[in-house]
Amino acid sequence: MDLGIVIFPTDTTLDPIRLAREVEDRGFESLWFPEHSHIPTSRATPWGGRADAPPLPEKYWHTLDAFVSLGAVAAVTTTLRIGTAITLVAQRDPIWLAKEVATLDVISGGRFEFGVGFGWNREEMASHGVDASDRFGLVAEKLGVMRALWAEDEASFEGVRLTLEPSWAWPKPLQRPHPPIVVGTGAGPKGLDVVFGHADGWMPHWRTLPTALAAFRAEADRRGLDPAAWELTVSGVGETLDDLALAAETGARRALFALDEAPPAEVLATLDRLADLKERFG
Repeated sequence: MDLGIVIFPTDTTLDPIRLAREVEDRGFESLWFPEHSHIPTSRATPWGGRADAPPLPEKYWHTLDAFVSLGAVAAVTTTLRIGTAITLVAQRDPIWLAKEVATLDVISGGRFEFGVGFGWNREEMASHGVDASDRFGLVAEKLGVMRALWAEDEASFEGVRLTLEPSWAWPKPLQRPHPPIVVGTGAGPKGLDVVFGHADGWMPHWRTLPTALAAFRAEADRRGLDPAAWELTVSGVGETLDDLALAAETGARRALFALDEAPPAEVLATLDRLADLKERFG
């Protein structure tokens, strides 16, 4: 099982270029960045959409652009896989996003992992003209548009919400037919529809893993699908040898340590501690 790092890239923590070099030098397999365009100050939606959630950390409105940051990361690394954890696809134009993904895959030498999510902040979505109640279906169709643009010389798409007339668009991704699409979601039916219909991998959170994994496997079986066909990435894995062993027992392809966006010296100390844990895990 490979081990990677996920962290909010912000203007208050270790910059992405130095961070990437430090992560690669310590032998981690991958580095993943979340994204938020902005956070409306009304704070009408509780953190994660959960009742009684704690206050939202400031990192959510200090986040750098994930794709610009990963482009810089690609330029200063050679083996590190880079990914989004996650891209808020519902809030993005799929034609531009397809080009950004393909470009990043090309300039990284085929090292990009396209982490996809649905979002939870309803007022953030509304600023982008997105009806939160329709975000799962919208993400599915936007992925359909992108997959057509990546795979076809003359791409087109006809959906319920979106239409793409026959079009040319390059570059095509270096990884064919496209970079791995890894959907970050729980095991709800709407999210799994997108996983089974459009994704190469599934990325649940560590805190929900046992229940979510059982539901994922049951739903795959119900649909006559092999759940092992989707690579498992565990986000926010616990930081003990026992936790890593439990994650590995699930058959996970990789597990991601979630780092706080602390001052640079603290981030480096945490990376050292996790690198030692990685070496002991073997």
